[in-house]
Amino acid sequence: MLNTIKPPKDLQEKLDWLQLIRSRSVGPITFYKLLERFGSAHEALKALSAKAIKNNQKDPVASRSNIDLELARIEKFGAQLIACGEENYPPLLAQIPDAPPLLQVIGNTKFLKKKTIAIVGARNASANGINLAKELAQDLGKFGFLIASGLARGIDTAAHQGAIENGTIAAVAGGLDIIYPPENRSLYEAIIEHGALISEMPLGSEPQAKHFPRRNRLVSGLSRGVVVIEASLKSGSMITARLAQEQGRETMAIPGSPLDPRSKGGNALIKQGAVLVETAQDIAEALERPFDPPIKKEPQKKVTTELSTPLLDTVIEKKTPVDAVDARLSVKELLGPSPVYVDDLLRQSQLSPTELNGILLEFELAGQIEWQPGNRVTLIT
Repeated sequence: MLNTIKPPKDLQEKLDWLQLIRSRSVGPITFYKLLERFGSAHEALKALSAKAIKNNQKDPVASRSNIDLELARIEKFGAQLIACGEENYPPLLAQIPDAPPLLQVIGNTKFLKKKTIAIVGARNASANGINLAKELAQDLGKFGFLIASGLARGIDTAAHQGAIENGTIAAVAGGLDIIYPPENRSLYEAIIEHGALISEMPLGSEPQAKHFPRRNRLVSGLSRGVVVIEASLKSGSMITARLAQEQGRETMAIPGSPLDPRSKGGNALIKQGAVLVETAQDIAEALERPFDPPIKKEPQKKVTTELSTPLLDTVIEKKTPVDAVDARLSVKELLGPSPVYVDDLLRQSQLSPTELNGILLEFELAGQIEWQPGNRVTLIT
């Protein structure tokens, strides 16, 4: 569907996009469905407003005055607002089905189109892990790769530091004007000079736990592959690796001691088929095969947690089959506080792997499920 979406033709249409994505219950997937259904963000906004009046709902559409104010703040801050499909939008990120319709970017946008590898890992990284992340990032720069990460403590910070000479991209969970963690202020400023920072959140947004999985999908979506260095089984790095696999990107991991909890995530990924790597040469060789991101086609049966309100259900009812809603509900009924194997969900729900993975990802991004070792999942109650 994304390859049929045309970017906004002028500033007013871009503001319509911004107003639509900032409207209540409208996330990226819903945004693209509405755009496809109504032909433009302007018409989608009119439909949302009309249905809200009919259903006696208040403020479903973001205020235009707030949108004008947001744009003014972006310009004053020195950032750019880039729409999916525009020239400077990261080309690989545009391939994922929930690509942000609009990205805020500060720094040099030329880096957004470079060949990129993500390096992620533990916040409480070991000294050896930090040194390895720096060395790998620096060496990969010599192979012509740009490094992407999430500006977190530990491995992320080390990867950015090692890559700074050749350029690096940091995806952040809050607004671009919120430096998190605060001790990374000097690194943040260096990335603006020698790379780019990106976010889909409004300026002034404080990072929240629910925002980090969304940030992680940007890190993997930007990249041809993800390298995991030191990650516990329950960590954001493992979410990033899982997202990379679902996005058709190469997943690589540095092996570690089975006695160190920080190595269990990477070791588990290797057992599950991730490429074992130790050097930049290993990583470059793993990426030598031709890279063809999977072509994203509109699934016949799919629904997202973003479509759970009566207003949106009504607005796009012609594009959301009833059995798709039933599929999402049936998956949720199969889940519980005890871990359930994904293979069991697949068999009992009778969905395709693509459909089930899409629903589980939506639940995960909404903070409704938690992944457990052994490809199992639990419902957060």
